[in-house]
Amino acid sequence: MASETFGIEEKKVDKQLYDYQKKDINKIFGVIEEHPEKYNLLYQLPTGGGKTVIFSQITREYIQRTNKKVLILTHRIELCKQTSKMLTGFGVRNKIINSKVKELPDQDEYMCFVAMVETLNNRLNDEKLEIEDIGLVIIDEAHYNSFRKLFKFFEKCFIMGVTATPLSSNIKLPMKDNYRELIVGDSINSLIDKGFLARANIYSYNVGLTNLKVGMNGDYTVKSSEELYSNYSMQEKLLNAYYERSNGKKTLIFNNGINTSVEVYHTFKNAGLPIRHLDNTTSKQDRKEILKWFKHTPDAIVTSVSILTTGFDEPTVETIILNRATKSLTLYFQMIGRGSRILKNKDEFTVIDLGNNMARFGHWSSPVDWKQIFRSPDFYFENLLSDEEIEREFQYEMPPEIREKFANSEVVSFNVEEAYDEVIKRGLKSKTVLEWSMEQHVKMCVENSEDVFDARILAKELKDDISSRIKQYSYCISKSTKNYRDWLEEDYSRKLRMQINKEF
Repeated sequence: MASETFGIEEKKVDKQLYDYQKKDINKIFGVIEEHPEKYNLLYQLPTGGGKTVIFSQITREYIQRTNKKVLILTHRIELCKQTSKMLTGFGVRNKIINSKVKELPDQDEYMCFVAMVETLNNRLNDEKLEIEDIGLVIIDEAHYNSFRKLFKFFEKCFIMGVTATPLSSNIKLPMKDNYRELIVGDSINSLIDKGFLARANIYSYNVGLTNLKVGMNGDYTVKSSEELYSNYSMQEKLLNAYYERSNGKKTLIFNNGINTSVEVYHTFKNAGLPIRHLDNTTSKQDRKEILKWFKHTPDAIVTSVSILTTGFDEPTVETIILNRATKSLTLYFQMIGRGSRILKNKDEFTVIDLGNNMARFGHWSSPVDWKQIFRSPDFYFENLLSDEEIEREFQYEMPPEIREKFANSEVVSFNVEEAYDEVIKRGLKSKTVLEWSMEQHVKMCVENSEDVFDARILAKELKDDISSRIKQYSYCISKSTKNYRDWLEEDYSRKLRMQINKEF
């Protein structure tokens, strides 16, 4: 039996709202009742908390309460279709305004419209389209700035932005300039405890990022990321991390740049692993086929470039690999959020971080003061750790398989900072630190080898350890240019070989 409100039908899905969702819906309607028009409200809820369910219910109730129309805006065609489908399930008859829709002769037949930002902006600017009697505008993924240009057309409406991260995609255009108030939903931790989200086990691998450059948008440039992440040693690090933490698991790899993703595809393909590559140039047909393959292949791996951060929902994902660094908190949450959906036999997932992202932002499920970030985004950005600060804290840990090769050595670690303090205290030259470090490396190679040839082969295994020690040393003496460090590393390795020769 259809309800009496025009445009609203019986619900087609038996979707029970959870307590936290009901509580937030009541809060939102409290604000709508207080400010029925000319008011902009922002609502935050983590990825996986059911934002679409919440605003579909709000749409249904709003039409029933006010008899006014609702417009829902998204920035991607996939999100348009998903939203429309959810609304239909909630018994809300709706029409999608996409590039094929030039005019709306049938607008009286609907109380709800779902539109792409760019399409609607073009139509409204051309005055080809006028949607009458809109009372509520809902903006999905509201942190994107493309929505701002539409606000002028809906000045009399109640505007509700919805996002997992109330932090603008453009540092220069803070969200507080467009929204009067922020309602914060349940936290990630609370949703994990209630069994609505899976728990993330995050494994970070130290990566030197000081050569990355930051672009106009405040994030690392694709060019500098490609240079770092496409090189052989980073590809090797990625593959080893996959074998160590995710072998045989369904895995999603995020990269910053198409070339990197293609390199990853070849690296994994050559290792005999089931992998496919996706980017925004992939045809619609191929994309559909790849995602279908991904869904039905238990150990499938997809390497992609930012394309699957929103509007992609595949609960069977077991591992997320961040094969990139980002300064965007939103992107950090979106990428990890792709693995957070729960299933009957899945209540946790793996995250491999190859971009020092956790050191920059904290654990994915750590508490975040969204109200503070909303009010003072500048303060938040100013207090983010720099890459140099993060890397200064790195302590190299010898991987178990390499440690085994030095089984006869009791100690393999060396604290560069402590050694430097000691050297300064004694009034010695700072280079003494490297001499002490090398004595230890020579001893390690000698006591684990039969002859000079063995020892020199073993010395090659110390490449990462040497690199780490040189980096720490360069921080101590405040000379950390890449050229200087490279020269020091080469010089150290050469002297190490010579010292080994002398020992035999």
